Amino acid sequence: LKTLSSPYWKYVEAGAKAAGKDLGVDVKVVGPSAESEVIQQVNMLEDQISQSPGAIVVAPSQPETVVPVLETASQSDLPVLLIDSDAEFAGKTSFIGTENHTAGIEGGKLLASMLQKGDKVVLISGALGNPATDARIKGAKEALEEAGLEVVAEQPGDSDKTKAMSVMENILQKNGDVKGVFAANDDMALGVLRAVEAKGADIKVIGTDGTEEAVESILDGKLAGTIAQSPYNMGYQGVENALKAINGEKVKERIDSGIDIITNENAEEKLEFLKSISK
Repeated sequence: LKTLSSPYWKYVEAGAKAAGKDLGVDVKVVGPSAESEVIQQVNMLEDQISQSPGAIVVAPSQPETVVPVLETASQSDLPVLLIDSDAEFAGKTSFIGTENHTAGIEGGKLLASMLQKGDKVVLISGALGNPATDARIKGAKEALEEAGLEVVAEQPGDSDKTKAMSVMENILQKNGDVKGVFAANDDMALGVLRAVEAKGADIKVIGTDGTEEAVESILDGKLAGTIAQSPYNMGYQGVENALKAINGEKVKERIDSGIDIITNENAEEKLEFLKSISK
């Protein structure tokens, strides 16, 4: 994995281990101390490949750096499956992950369902050039415009709470009549929420990722919703399809691990699930 030090990757690990238990497979999960430790991940990969596993499932931190190792592995007929982040190389068995564009469309639709035609909305993107958050914003924008809402601002919040709060404060100075915001991750949504609450405004805020903090905020009546990726499913389906590949069964080249739309109607159930798999 990219790391084992964050809740998101703990959910992936929980899914992989659950699949191992259900399918009677020995699953070993390793990951560097932080997502930025790219070379540590490459070294770990080389070490695992040298132990001749039946298959390798990888979430590459920096695809271009990891690809040479993966190409070498796939040349020796070792099934190599990617989860969460894709990379192009010959011999790849499958990619399993969330379609970020679809997640954005669902976020836009959810926000639009809470507003009136003609209402003004804002988009808060991640760091410029981040393919995942860019795709989410593109999808949300399409859905919002199709529903007849007016996008009055689109600004990067760099996937950071404090930056998103400050960006939203500036937007509200110029556009006091904004009715809704879609943020490309939950941290930014929670930052936006702080700015909205400080202003005392009634603005619906939708995030993306389905983190525990975001789900708790929904239960508290603050965030309006979040579009969750399914890290648990990614881990589970990674192991499930690796076993299929080992047994010579056909594996789809792309597998959508799905998304969850979380609002106050199902937040309680989602929070219980997140807590149960992060123990």
